[in-house]
Amino acid sequence: MRQRIGLIEGLRGGLIVSCQASEEDGLYGPAAMAGMARAVMLGGALGIRANGAENINAIRQAVTLPIIGIFKQDLPGYGIRITPTLDAARVIVQAGADLVALDATRRGAEEGRLPPADLIRQVHDMLKVPVMADIATLDEGIAAAAAGADLVATTLSGYTAYSPPAKTPDFALIEALARAVDVPIIAEGRMGTPADARRAIDCGAYAVVVGSMITRPRMIVEGFAAALRSGNG
Repeated sequence: MRQRIGLIEGLRGGLIVSCQASEEDGLYGPAAMAGMARAVMLGGALGIRANGAENINAIRQAVTLPIIGIFKQDLPGYGIRITPTLDAARVIVQAGADLVALDATRRGAEEGRLPPADLIRQVHDMLKVPVMADIATLDEGIAAAAAGADLVATTLSGYTAYSPPAKTPDFALIEALARAVDVPIIAEGRMGTPADARRAIDCGAYAVVVGSMITRPRMIVEGFAAALRSGNG
């Protein structure tokens, strides 16, 4: 327990960078993700969020920062889910993840998977690592905290059928969670600027995850290029 608390305390007030990429991004694969992780560590990140055993293992060899591991799996008929089973969690812990982030939305029960409370308990009992519960709504966050999640993250707000889509971070959810639960709140989702990250902390977030606006140069360049083209009419 003491080690778990120390690990989480090291993230307080800081930046966690999600080092993920798809094949169309150009930067892809374990070597690229390890290089990306080294770069963000040099820039001052306090933690890394990474997907899949190969990427996590490469990042583990490259940096000393805590790794929040996820294992995205495409469930037939349902789509991509974040670490939806104990087996998925085990794979990424064995690869070097220090914490496990998992889908703690209500979708698990609807899809015939373990309820989030049961999966959180299994990860704690069997793998002995802290759990970050990725949620979409206030009720889900409260339930995850009550189930023993060590951190609650707003990762899935706007990405479920029942949470309103948005183009900006869900600051209202961050504030509501910070008031409602005692566990640290991790702000994640659509963080577009340093000002967004600062605002999330001011709203009560314990730490902030930023992904695409740091680690997807193809997407960032597209935005600049489109802005320049729009003035050449």
